Amino acid sequence: MTAQLLSADLAGVPAALNALADRLARKDPYEALPALVDDEPAGILMLGTGSARHACEAAAHRLRRAGLGATAEHPSAEGSLPAGPATLVVAVAVGGGLRELCTALDRYVGDSAIIVITDDTTSPAARYADILVPLGDEPDKSGLNCRGHRLALAQLLHLGHRLGARPLGRSADLVPTLRRASNASADLLERARAWVPEAAAALEGGGPVHTAAPAEREASAEQASLVLRQGPVLASFAFETAEWSHTGRYLAAVSDYRALLFAGSHYDERFSEHLLQLRGRFVAVGGQVEGAAATVRYLGDTDPDVALLTEPLVAEILAARWWAARGV
Repeated sequence: MTAQLLSADLAGVPAALNALADRLARKDPYEALPALVDDEPAGILMLGTGSARHACEAAAHRLRRAGLGATAEHPSAEGSLPAGPATLVVAVAVGGGLRELCTALDRYVGDSAIIVITDDTTSPAARYADILVPLGDEPDKSGLNCRGHRLALAQLLHLGHRLGARPLGRSADLVPTLRRASNASADLLERARAWVPEAAAALEGGGPVHTAAPAEREASAEQASLVLRQGPVLASFAFETAEWSHTGRYLAAVSDYRALLFAGSHYDERFSEHLLQLRGRFVAVGGQVEGAAATVRYLGDTDPDVALLTEPLVAEILAARWWAARGV
């Protein structure tokens, strides 16, 4: 794993999103779903580890908003939803965790319909699939799973659309959303020389860089923190924006606190007020927040679906910069 490989992975994000849009426009990977699930499933169990788990959390949240009984579970959990025809299992085999996934799937194979989303169709998890959904993109060369996280999340959102979870953004169809997310990612990459120095300067100081996002997009904060820990090996913790005031801000009282705030929560201003009172600094991503030391905007950042597929790129680009500065 190197910073150069991470930068190359990130440079490929716009093309990967466009390629997925092309494939979804031609063929629905879930076209066999009605034959497997006669009625609306009573429970939808989503399984994944690392960045795949964060994608599952975001998708499960969307499904619950639509009144569907969806949960994102650790594959290592000793028990979860019962096996049977009323439970639909969705496993995301992207970026590792195969041992845990296969152990969990053993409890459901033959009793519940299983969907496996993967970047490797030869993976041991693939043999459990009633519906196998390839990402259609080779695994990230850096090992940090940045492209894989987005593509898996997009496939999960598409599944949500098929099951009745309405999108939160402008389009009822995921294909145009993927096109806009591709354009937004290209915009951030092309303008990196303009925004990265200011954002990096606001966050640098030798200490941790924490992240916060609205509940609906907490996966963005989790993915951002994960990449900061994996690549440049920075201490980083992710928080839901409102929850930060009850849990995360205590660290700001005893440290030189730096944070990336993915904007859009009703509690952004409270986050800013509390952090500035404690003499911390933050960079706002995707919206104007009073008190921010720097602000990073991008095309389409007012669309929550585009934001979910785009905003972690800000942290990933910064991670590549800090990783390269270590000479690795």
